[in-house]
Amino acid sequence: MSEDNKSNNGSEYEDVCYICRRTESVAGKMIRIPNNICICKDCMQKTFDSMDKMGGPFGGMPYMDMFTMGQPPQHAEVPKNQKLKKKKTEKKAAKNKQQEGIFDIKHLPAPHVIKGTLDEYVVGQEFAKKVMSVAVYNHYKRVLSGVGEEDGVEIEKSNMLMIGPTGSGKTYLVKTLARILQVPLAIADATSLTEAGYIGDDVESVLSKLLAAADNDVEKAEHGIIFIDEIDKIAKKRNTNSRDVSGESVQQGMLKLLEGSDVEVPVGAMSKNAMVPMTTVNTGNILFICGGAFPELEKVIKKRLTRSSSIGFNAQLQDAFDKDENLLQKVATEDLREFGMIPEFLGRLPIVFSLQAMTEEMLEKVLTQPKNAITKQYQKLLALDEVDLRFDDEAIGAIAKKAVEKKTGARALRAIIEEFMLDIMYEIPKDDLIGRVTITKDYIEKKGAPVIEMRGSGEAKLLMQRDVLPEKGGN
Repeated sequence: MSEDNKSNNGSEYEDVCYICRRTESVAGKMIRIPNNICICKDCMQKTFDSMDKMGGPFGGMPYMDMFTMGQPPQHAEVPKNQKLKKKKTEKKAAKNKQQEGIFDIKHLPAPHVIKGTLDEYVVGQEFAKKVMSVAVYNHYKRVLSGVGEEDGVEIEKSNMLMIGPTGSGKTYLVKTLARILQVPLAIADATSLTEAGYIGDDVESVLSKLLAAADNDVEKAEHGIIFIDEIDKIAKKRNTNSRDVSGESVQQGMLKLLEGSDVEVPVGAMSKNAMVPMTTVNTGNILFICGGAFPELEKVIKKRLTRSSSIGFNAQLQDAFDKDENLLQKVATEDLREFGMIPEFLGRLPIVFSLQAMTEEMLEKVLTQPKNAITKQYQKLLALDEVDLRFDDEAIGAIAKKAVEKKTGARALRAIIEEFMLDIMYEIPKDDLIGRVTITKDYIEKKGAPVIEMRGSGEAKLLMQRDVLPEKGGN
């Protein structure tokens, strides 16, 4: 029950109409008049209609002193065919009230707690998770405690730039982080951003997404997180004579957002026009996280590492770093400048870190360890059909090996599993006697079939029959 209803009648039960004795759940919302008298809208409308028909200033209606009437109807006077219900609690208001204290320094989780929660969902990337946990903790501690108001020491923002190959978990890390902190999150794509006045999204459109994620609550949005993906696509274009409307100019337009300023943002729309109301959003307390794969950045890093000495006993060979999968972790600011990022932009992203490339061992853990691992998702899908799905350890290794060959990181896992699970998801629901399906290495490598166990029988059967599951052809 809401606070207003409690203060009006002091009862946890719903109101009853004074005239027709119907409850609020039957008659609808009540009109409250002095002396705690409630009248439903139907009875109030009938009263007005009667006054109109009778004519005169009061319609010839007998005078009724509403202030000297008897007590309003009690719960015992409600007709027996009506069941008196308790007032419904306003779930949305209660939820909002519960989340009001989310920006409280007392409820801010410590860095080790944030990293521990990230460990439940994200496999590997220990250094990246540690950096993000500390940076987010320091950022919101700065926001919530108001440091600098008394002693004049002002702590600057800790915007981040994460570099990692595709499928290494950049977007997934940010999504999980926002879910842990329960703050508004907006994910924008830098590829659609253009200079103001050209076709495409303006730089301010990323704030519009954050405002929409915060239900148009400006104060809530000013404590949110904005993740700008594919940030490497706005690097300066090389060897071009045309105007660069989606490169360096976009970086310059984002400078004021990253540093902190008051920006006019359209409410409920992605672009400014005369028909859309505007509101002012201050970006001083918004945490910006930029991420990108930065293709061919390895060549820039390799060129810098092999530049110092090319001859002599201490010389670095030109092919010394060709097989180094984690070469991105040796990135420096000068490498990013050489890639095409302007110094002013990099200066507003003080925390730069790289993610590791996904190895075969890490991909095996991604398949089984996280709370929402893809194997657990398929196990839950088949469990709805009362079928137990299992994966052999060798099958997990075979899937990870195939994923490494595709060179698309963790994204390759779903594509591989979707391929060999298609026939199973199609054929298994046809037979209600199937109780368990075990995925084997031979089935992954297209040399055999999965193992099937029927209900009520302990023996396992190989699905080699065409009528149950088509046999995969050999390599």
